[in-house]
Order: sequence, then structure tokens, then C-alpha cells
Amino acid sequence: MRQVAQQSGHSLSTIRRIITYWLERPPALADNLSAVRFMIFDGTFLEHRTGVFAVMNAEHNNVVYAEPHASEGPTDMRRVCQSLARRAATPQSATTDGNPHLLRALRHQWSPIIIQRCLVHIQRQGLSWCRRFPKRTDAKHLRTVFLRVTTIASVAERDEFLALVCSWERRFGRRIAQSPETGWVFSDLKRARSMLLAALPDMFRYLDDANIPRTTNALEGYFGRLKQRYRQHRGLARHNREAYFRWYVHLCPR
Repeated sequence: MRQVAQQSGHSLSTIRRIITYWLERPPALADNLSAVRFMIFDGTFLEHRTGVFAVMNAEHNNVVYAEPHASEGPTDMRRVCQSLARRAATPQSATTDGNPHLLRALRHQWSPIIIQRCLVHIQRQGLSWCRRFPKRTDAKHLRTVFLRVTTIASVAERDEFLALVCSWERRFGRRIAQSPETGWVFSDLKRARSMLLAALPDMFRYLDDANIPRTTNALEGYFGRLKQRYRQHRGLARHNREAYFRWYVHLCPR
């Protein structure tokens, strides 16, 4: 603050009054999103289980909507979709990390919407559940499947990947589903299998339309820059944080 005052030539009290003035007058959200066809949805935690949930225009990589202090539960996800609909949004596609509450809200609000699951999230979570150096044969083979998730660039490669998944499922999947085995390693393997099978229908939408992003990386990169700036304002009062985030998104949409 003192450095800002020295650079601007204003006193500390004047700087504080200017900041307070604008924090009390946060910018309004965009009132018409009808032109945004391809969206990326994602959130980031800042404190406990709440943070900022944002929506990015995938064609221009700019944030068009942000909800501070939002959790990723069903109530907040419905509110986000309803708020977008009130702003005339009719997205053709939505790239998401697979949050089931968001998926239900999106399909309820816009039934024809195309869902693209983020391939990086699928790969990262699958590899985590399979372990870095798995000892089980089924986990070793499933890990090789997850390693290929982000490499699919054509329909032919997609078909090869699907054949690989089917081969693994015939060899290991049914036995895993029926096994009474318990334990952390086996439970995580079951989770990895279930996640992959559930995601398959929405993993390769980007092959049909190049405008559909296959990951949420653009929005995650934006969150990284936002957090870096936010850490510089550790003394920001809790009641001013929402206004701060709204100003950040307004002034730095990319």
C-alpha cells in the first residue's frame, strides 16, 4: 500500500478511500451471453470448501461468468446454470471436470448440450487410483490405458483406444465388478474402472467439433494467475473479497 501511494503521489488515506469506493461498487456481470457457444466450467478452492467457480468462453479464452464463494454442490451448480440462462446463454457444449452435480444441472437447464469430459482430469485421477507403480496385473494394464487418454487426435486413434478399453474390460473388468475383495488398493481400482466407463460416452466430443476444448486447462491456468494476485492481498477483509473477485474478472477476463 505504501509503495502504491509513493508511486501514485497520493497519500495512504486517499489510496484507501479510492479502493473502498470501488470495492463498494463492483461491476455487474455480463447481461447477454447468447453469443457464447462453447464453454468451459470449473472451480477452484480458496478457503475450505468454497472458492471461485467460473465459466470461460472457449473460443476466445476469456471468463464470461464468475461466482465467488461458490461450492461445487448441487445448489450452487443449479444457481450457476440458472444465472447463465437468465443472461440468454444457450451453450452448444460444456467442457467439465466431471462434477456430477454440474453435469445434472447442465443437462437439466439445456437438454441438448454436448458434454466434453476433461481428459486431463480423467487421466490424472485414473493414474492416481492405479498407483504410480502398481503391483497388480489388472492395475498395470489399466494404467497403460489411462496413459493414452490425452493422446487421442483422430477417430482411428479413438477406435483403437476403445478397443483397448474393451479388451481390458473383458479380461479384468467383470471379475473386478463381482469380486468381494476389499482394501484401499482394490477399492481405488474399482473407482478407476467405474470412472472410465462412465466418462467414455463424453470423452471424444472434440473429434466431432474442433471448437470443443478437450480439457479445462485454459480455465485452470486462469485460476493460477488469479490465486497469485489474490495472495498479494492477504489483508483483504472477508466482506470485500466478493467485490475483489468481480473486479478481477472484469479487468482481467483472460
